[in-house]
Amino acid sequence: MRRITRSHMLGSAFVALALGLTTACGTSGPGAGDDGPGVEVWVVEDATVNEVVQTAVDTYSENAGIEGEVVTYVNDAYKQRIQVALGSPEAPDVFFNWGGGNLAEYVKADQVVDLTEALEANPEFKEAFLPSVLDVAKIDGSYYGVPMQGVLPVVLFYNKKVFKEVGVEPPTTYSELLDLVDTFKKEGITPIVLPGAQAWTELMWLEYLTDRIGGAEVFQAIAEGKEGAWKDPAIIKALEMCQDLVERGAFGDNFSSLTSDNGSASTVLASGKGAMYLMGTWEISNQQEHNPDFLADGNLGFIAFPALEDGKGDPAAIVGNPSNYFSVNSDSDNVDEAIDFLVETMASDAYVEDLIEIGHVPAVAGIEDKLAETEHAEFTTFTYQLVSDAPTFTQSWDQAIPPSAAETMLTNLQLVFLGDMTPEEFAEAMEATQ
Repeated sequence: MRRITRSHMLGSAFVALALGLTTACGTSGPGAGDDGPGVEVWVVEDATVNEVVQTAVDTYSENAGIEGEVVTYVNDAYKQRIQVALGSPEAPDVFFNWGGGNLAEYVKADQVVDLTEALEANPEFKEAFLPSVLDVAKIDGSYYGVPMQGVLPVVLFYNKKVFKEVGVEPPTTYSELLDLVDTFKKEGITPIVLPGAQAWTELMWLEYLTDRIGGAEVFQAIAEGKEGAWKDPAIIKALEMCQDLVERGAFGDNFSSLTSDNGSASTVLASGKGAMYLMGTWEISNQQEHNPDFLADGNLGFIAFPALEDGKGDPAAIVGNPSNYFSVNSDSDNVDEAIDFLVETMASDAYVEDLIEIGHVPAVAGIEDKLAETEHAEFTTFTYQLVSDAPTFTQSWDQAIPPSAAETMLTNLQLVFLGDMTPEEFAEAMEATQ
């Protein structure tokens, strides 16, 4: 789904963890038998994360006296396989998904168990998760999944050395950000790095500006398929502000040819040729991989997206990838065991500590002390606090809406940034996808 850099996580040594595109598939574990209860879990291939899941399944299976199996697939193969399998005897008991629009498709088809009763019956389990992340698996008022990995909000990175040399401070408001655009242009520095060859990087700007202008309910109306939602004035204004940034030269002259692949955009920031970079928290893994000295020297700064002075949106709200989720197949012969596995495992000390060990920031409350002991505590603590304080955590729009609509959105968004499509034309085109 999302390019490999967008799916990277922090590792214990900032090893990049691919949650998306991977290279292998297979099975592991003792294998769920046909003669008794068991739990078969399907996940997207990620060697580091899957090791944590395997340990959890093995531990639960042993304690419960049942069979357990973990089956892994590469990203694209998984998407096809799970769609075909659900509703058939070949389907797993527990399956990986991205929450939001992806999960909603399974809910609509009655292929996933409503977990609300289980959460309410186990209040300590429900309350263990950060509400803004858990709510991404909430469809039409009911919960259909629980977080099984770390959180990945989008934040504004900046080059501390460049800021110090120019004599400026990171922005707290959008007006201050615009002032910095002018300042860095005069210094011959690209104010904001933007890998515009990949539209999902432009989408981050539209997402945050829309949220700051109109609040989280603007996109919620889109996600719910409400008529006229794409024509909301907040969407139009946000698109206009994106075009204004382009016209101001905020992204430089060649942003449309720049990519995030192979650390290209990350290196622009690290080299001092760029001052700021709006990206997901996986960016720190990219910097470790491609510019380790820049990171080791403490020159990578990070802040929340600036507040919009006259906006209706809460400046504490965030966007990005809240987490990935585990859900239960409604046709499973082992629904009770599958639910019990989630309740007993996903917020357990052992599982949470294993996630932290591989560098994730779990979507679990009360882990500040554990994060403070990590090698890169400043960043993990910042990320955790940002998510903890967020009143809403809007899932990246290209994950939250149906794939066909997402493709149209990304294609047209690039045209908007290039000046080849007006905000009104964009809204009209997207409205046709509802």
